[in-house]
Amino acid sequence: MISKAVLKYIRISPRKFRLIIPLVKGKRCEEAISILMAVKKGASKYAIELLKSAIANAKRKQQGIDVSNLYVSKLIADCGPTLKRFRAASMGRASEILKRTSHLTLELD
Repeated sequence: MISKAVLKYIRISPRKFRLIIPLVKGKRCEEAISILMAVKKGASKYAIELLKSAIANAKRKQQGIDVSNLYVSKLIADCGPTLKRFRAASMGRASEILKRTSHLTLELD
């Protein structure tokens, strides 16, 4: 692991984010960014932000590193805290709405 970036408390469910993980895992950084720009998923903008942060961390951590040799070795979407909301339902009841959050971790090698 050369560089690591973590993005916490993202208001997107981990299940939605896990759809784009196989697209970029094992790809070079420039290739992964171009793939994510072409994907029409809301999670891709968070993944691009996270990938750029990891590249910046690698540049800062090791001076003179060649960014073209970096690739995505690990991309994980874990569950964060769930926000619980209630909505009026029929016959005077309340139904629960779960608004899920994610913690995203990206490692470059």
